[in-house]
Amino acid sequence: MSEKKQRKFDWLVWLWFLCLAIIFTRPLITKMGNEIAGEIGDNIYFIWMIGWVKKALFKLGVNPMNVWFLNYPEGWNMAHTEITPAQLALGQIFAFFGSETFAYNAVMLLSFVLSGVVTFYWVRHLTGSTAAGLLSGTIFSCLPYRQAHYLAGHLNLSGTQWLPLFFWGWFDLLKPDEKTQDQHIRVKPALMAAVGLGLTALTSQYYFFMMVIAAGFQMVWMVLIHQRDKLKSTAFWKSFGSFILFSLPLLIIAELPFLQLAGAGGMPDRDWGGVRMYSAGLSDYLLPGTTHFLFGKWVGSHFNRDIWIEGTLYAGFAALALFLFAMMIRGKKYRWERQMLVTGIVIAVVLSMGTDLHWNAKAVELTLPGFLAEKLGRETMPILLPGFFFFKYFPFFAKLRAMMRFGIFALLFVAAGAGFALAGIGKSTERRQSFLAAAALLLVILDFLPRAQTSFSAVSARPVDSWLAQQEAEGSVMRYPFYLNDDQAGTYYTLYNEKPFIGGFFNAFPTDQYQRIRGVMDGFPSEESLKLAGDLDVSFFLVEEDELLRAIADGTVPWGSPDELYGAADELGLRYEGIFDGIRVYTPADKE
Repeated sequence: MSEKKQRKFDWLVWLWFLCLAIIFTRPLITKMGNEIAGEIGDNIYFIWMIGWVKKALFKLGVNPMNVWFLNYPEGWNMAHTEITPAQLALGQIFAFFGSETFAYNAVMLLSFVLSGVVTFYWVRHLTGSTAAGLLSGTIFSCLPYRQAHYLAGHLNLSGTQWLPLFFWGWFDLLKPDEKTQDQHIRVKPALMAAVGLGLTALTSQYYFFMMVIAAGFQMVWMVLIHQRDKLKSTAFWKSFGSFILFSLPLLIIAELPFLQLAGAGGMPDRDWGGVRMYSAGLSDYLLPGTTHFLFGKWVGSHFNRDIWIEGTLYAGFAALALFLFAMMIRGKKYRWERQMLVTGIVIAVVLSMGTDLHWNAKAVELTLPGFLAEKLGRETMPILLPGFFFFKYFPFFAKLRAMMRFGIFALLFVAAGAGFALAGIGKSTERRQSFLAAAALLLVILDFLPRAQTSFSAVSARPVDSWLAQQEAEGSVMRYPFYLNDDQAGTYYTLYNEKPFIGGFFNAFPTDQYQRIRGVMDGFPSEESLKLAGDLDVSFFLVEEDELLRAIADGTVPWGSPDELYGAADELGLRYEGIFDGIRVYTPADKE
């Protein structure tokens, strides 16, 4: 193919993946401006991030990491959660042309496109086959894993486009020298791997940490076992040193906030009981996604999919079949690349299975003999996996919650390996090659195609936020029931009410202030809670009636009915300001 035709075809590749993104997220393209797929959840937090970063940088001229108006008056650092700067940077481009909701949706769509395109170029580079690259890119772009995290609103975990970029450079960096005299410093692969690693770190701390472990095992396996001559190669170590050197600038930017926070004790280790439930089972790799247009509902009704978002690791029947075919092709061609892929898959699958063996989202435990059960004080014992020992002894590993996410690396390597099936068929007629490629693409698309999304949520300010924005009082806002102050939506509303908020989206790492005041504030309104509210400079209490009724039914608030709470508020002198679409507003009597 001539260079001119190649450039023209490359534009068609971009168009192909754009069309796939539109089809697999349908009908998102018609609702980009003010709606998001699924229910309000983590998505609205990332929308707030896009809006806040734009406001901080271009309106206020302040450091967006220092969010003084959340967890008020102590303030809050965005490093407490994944801040995904690379995705936010892409969001800023689209935020200039529309709302932060539009920008969020645009970045989500773009992640489908870029994940496919970068994988296409990587596999085409490895195999020399355009058809192989197109197949691998299609598999990786359309994975049910990506669909699940898109619906969950995980903007960070949807940023998978940098993973194939890293491994493109990484494979070339570790590739055996074809000739003895072919030992030279591999600057381009080192730079490519460094950029991929840095952008991954700026997208998701999960992916960065897991990538380092997976790539580290690949290096140990391939260099120490299969290419020991590299240990004596000056060119190899200079190439690897170049990779480390090139990686440092982006890694310092990405990791410094988290290292500082961890050093200050702001990122405690997870509890094993909470971690082990996010251990994948082999069933997760074999079950079609619950969003599949044909099999999804059946899977959801016959298997335990309680944590289906994290547990959607379906590699695809067509993709797996093509991958296995490619791995069985005899001959030296692509042997080293296939070994790298298999090594990566084994490592990723084993670590995604977490701390102990699971099947169908349930732990598999061995029944202990009587004497041992009596001695240990338990009748069963979990079957521990390597992830348990990583959790106990490997630095920072215990800060991970969902080890299932290691699975994305196995899925990437399966996608890449499936492309090798087309490349390994041989140079048959062009018509036959085109037919095989088209058939493989059709099978993959049908295997992954989700049903059209019917649930969308509007993202907008509430009437009470417009009212708050008009009030001169500069004190903070508190929501009630109090657990709402650790809700993503409350953080988002600060974009519009422009008032400090004693809460924030603290996720797994609630702040000291939040933990200290929660027990007292659960009893609002009481003399103790109002005194504490005064210390926190609270000017507005928002009692959200629907949530209050749920909390009363659940017994999580000390009130038998809403009227009891309203009566207590009157007795303690709180000023009733009005009700705004089901949200009653009170202000302290001494606040003007």
